[in-house]
Amino acid sequence: MRKRGRELGLPFAGTPGLHNAITDVAGIEVGQVTLISGEGPLTPGMGPVRTGVTAILPRGRSKAHVPCAAGFYALNGNGEMTGTVWIEESGELQTPITITNTHSCGVTRDATIRWLIARGVGTGQDWGLPVAAETYDGDLNDINGFHVTAEHTLAALDGARAGPVAMGSVGGGTGMLTYDFKAGNGSSSRIVDIAGGRHTLGVFVQSNFGRREDFTVLGVPVGRHILNGKLRGREQGSVIAIVATDAPLMAHQLKRLARRVPLGLARTGTVGNNSSGDIFLAFSTANEQAFAQRSGRLHMEALSNADLDLLFMAAVEATEEAVIDSMLCAETMVGRDGNTAMALPVEELIALMQRYGRM
Repeated sequence: MRKRGRELGLPFAGTPGLHNAITDVAGIEVGQVTLISGEGPLTPGMGPVRTGVTAILPRGRSKAHVPCAAGFYALNGNGEMTGTVWIEESGELQTPITITNTHSCGVTRDATIRWLIARGVGTGQDWGLPVAAETYDGDLNDINGFHVTAEHTLAALDGARAGPVAMGSVGGGTGMLTYDFKAGNGSSSRIVDIAGGRHTLGVFVQSNFGRREDFTVLGVPVGRHILNGKLRGREQGSVIAIVATDAPLMAHQLKRLARRVPLGLARTGTVGNNSSGDIFLAFSTANEQAFAQRSGRLHMEALSNADLDLLFMAAVEATEEAVIDSMLCAETMVGRDGNTAMALPVEELIALMQRYGRM
């Protein structure tokens, strides 16, 4: 098993939670279904298959009926995240989140409605607008074979758990690349003390973006030194980021938090290219009792805007680390037509970090 950045000694800033993952925010559960089968030439509908689906339950299955305050931001809109028009309007996230490949996004969205109905999960209304997001895995996967099914989505939702989060080539991130290295899913968290209280912020990314030459690790231009083994040879793909916190925030403050994700991405080298769908959602698990109440006067807590700086910093730091870990946790993968996505070579990375005085 490949090691995460902190295990290798990379000096990331900030203090992570127990699992250094989005699940360090109490109540959040993550489930993943990974689909890997076949090899050789692409036969649409038959494979090879390198894909999957990830599910995030903001309050876990037991409280999936309770909405969260939420905010949404798109740095570059060449991608999809359903349900965000209602989030923009209402300031609430009312469903689980699924993340998969571009051509399966609708499947996971509709399957989430099936899951809500079958499990008797409701928010006092007889309709739902689930959040489903995507990035493109067609370099390795038979993306037009539509291999992610409703049943896979239901399994990811039912299998969601708290605790450590599998990273790299798993779930929706199975067939993804970042800076032309194999990548996929990554996550990180930070503990912050604000206004007399201790709070946790976590980030989850499905990472699939960037040119090799732009790749930077803690200020070191790693991509300029490791130019072999490129599959794409150009900028292509997207990145989905989910930011979660237990700090009490209002919807407009969470939108501000989502806007900080690009600063963390920029630390890794990207500029938000035209072909990339860079789409981010932030939510807060605070104020549970208020959101469980569907009418009448709601009484909520919220931090002042003047107290948000440490959360902004946490979002930037955790995003940066999550992207790097999405790469470090991924093994080299051979997909359709023998296309090979090379894993980030750890020994070369460490040598470069030492050469530049970062370790």
